[in-house]
Amino acid sequence: MCAAPLCAGLGLKPQHFSQALACRRPGLWFEVHPENYLVEGGPRRAWLRTLRAEHPLSLHSVSLSLASEAPPDATRLAQLAALVRELEPALVSEHLAWSSWQGAYLPDLLPFPRTGTALRAIARNIDAVQSALGRPIAIENPSHYLRLDGHEWEEIDFLSELVRRTDCQLLLDVNNVAVSAHNLGTAPEAYLDRFPAHAVAEIHLAGHSPDPALGQALWIDSHDCAVAPATWALYQHLLARIGPRPTLIERDGNVPDFSELLQEQELTAICLRRPATENAKNPEVTACPAT
Repeated sequence: MCAAPLCAGLGLKPQHFSQALACRRPGLWFEVHPENYLVEGGPRRAWLRTLRAEHPLSLHSVSLSLASEAPPDATRLAQLAALVRELEPALVSEHLAWSSWQGAYLPDLLPFPRTGTALRAIARNIDAVQSALGRPIAIENPSHYLRLDGHEWEEIDFLSELVRRTDCQLLLDVNNVAVSAHNLGTAPEAYLDRFPAHAVAEIHLAGHSPDPALGQALWIDSHDCAVAPATWALYQHLLARIGPRPTLIERDGNVPDFSELLQEQELTAICLRRPATENAKNPEVTACPAT
């Protein structure tokens, strides 16, 4: 399980570069947004190469806009392919969303109606990315904040069909499941129980926050706090079903000291080391933080 190359990982922040380089925890890996490293040369790219010599890396893209009608930007895709060749990351992933329109990039990962037309366009875009990179990518399930009209496919069926058509992998974000279930009034456990286990290459965990205006009526996938106890419980529910998979702790706001992130990394590693039966009968890890 955790003897594999990837166990529990952390999203890498520039202020933690030195500590990340020096850390020698077994199975530790780091994930970065490649958009921050696409410019050739410079100290940040050199530092990332230095880190790659000591730790596995994952590239988690946020700008390919796979759900757009237009194909991925050719220049950006070529830059990403060059970075993949240089770093040879363990994983490459993207979101089931769109973020560009007519050459303009938008500061969000936006939803879309899951139609047959969208399925064909996204499959085409995934094929283009995988062909350029020479490897499969993992597609992340989105967070939902409201119900959209016009869906022709259930989300899990849509993701499963993308896997069938493109041989891509899936990135299962458990916090996204929790947020979406709360906001739409569905059962998160039912979603996890139907998710195609064979395609899951990576899992994400993160914290969420109540909307500043609506409070607990709307949860936001904010990545600005510790993983919630209920999300830990969902994570163990998932592991009991599919077994251990490389798991990342995301923190993008209110970023704490590296030592605090390592505490969540260790809790994740504990869950990954536990037998599936133990995760199933102990849905609450006593060491997991309540905040």
